[in-house]
Amino acid sequence: MGFSRLWRRLAVIARAIEIAAGVVLVVLALRDVFDTVVVPGESRGALRVARRLLVVAVPIWKWTRRGKRAVSTSFAPAILMGSFFIWMGLLLLGFGLVAHGLRYSFSPSPDFLQALFIVGSALCTVGLSGIEAQGPARWALVLAGFSGLSVLTMAVTYLLEVQEGISRRDSGILKLTTAAGEPPSALGLLERYADLNSPEEIRRVLYGGRDWCASVLQSHASHPSLIYFRSASVGAGWPATLGAMMDLALILELLIDDPGSLAPAILLRSEGLRLIDELNRVVGLDPLVDDTTGASVPQLCARLAAAGYKLRPSIDALTFTERRRRHATCVQAAAEHLGTAAAPLLP
Repeated sequence: MGFSRLWRRLAVIARAIEIAAGVVLVVLALRDVFDTVVVPGESRGALRVARRLLVVAVPIWKWTRRGKRAVSTSFAPAILMGSFFIWMGLLLLGFGLVAHGLRYSFSPSPDFLQALFIVGSALCTVGLSGIEAQGPARWALVLAGFSGLSVLTMAVTYLLEVQEGISRRDSGILKLTTAAGEPPSALGLLERYADLNSPEEIRRVLYGGRDWCASVLQSHASHPSLIYFRSASVGAGWPATLGAMMDLALILELLIDDPGSLAPAILLRSEGLRLIDELNRVVGLDPLVDDTTGASVPQLCARLAAAGYKLRPSIDALTFTERRRRHATCVQAAAEHLGTAAAPLLP
């Protein structure tokens, strides 16, 4: 009698532990979904599924695509969908543990695989199990159905946010590459506007560049999978576009004598540095070596003068080289990581 009573107590404790473990797993999964989809910035939960999936998938992707530089168009969508499959799998496992812990509230009592099927049908809101639930098991299935419906709804919302972020980013890339070539370059952009006899349009590019940097930073830092989405209809990725904008800002800051463009150029370069530093931090990239030298500055100045731009009386090639290396090393790291081209100083 004593042994059977002890066995029953141990069974009750085991079921309680199973239910508690399931509840913890469900809470962690739902919090990670909420932090990733709703809360701006990186997920601060314990799971961070999307971030960890990227860390694991990127080296595998690079190994399988040896000899192919560019990011596969299917890579980022696969990461996005994989994150939701993992979240749903974690919810299935968590509610499955709860249902198995409450198995005596079902008629007939299910084993673990049957419990997974029961909560899976509830998560998908299809109700195919055909097993009757009593007492707390009913509420567990109701919560499972509500959680599944919530995650699926947030998945649709997340996809819309991703599409909006890509659209805003790619519209800036397309506008710049149309005028600056592909890959885009600041010098190419300046020469194109000089040919069109519209050098004053450069100031609008500076203001638009600041808006573009802020938009990309907000969307890509909040949803890191956006970093890996290929830009539509262009070979150049966002690192080349950012590099061309920052080169443009630096040229107007140090080489071209245009006082009205000085302030927006300095502000654009600050926004660009913040963007590339933050996104490289999210991905875990260190700056690479850049081959910019002082010998490039005279060639750059000669082409600017030939295009009709007024240069500053005194040109400090060393300062220009050092400041360009500050952003070019970070842009080069992002471009190499994604397998795209960086922005050339002299196209």
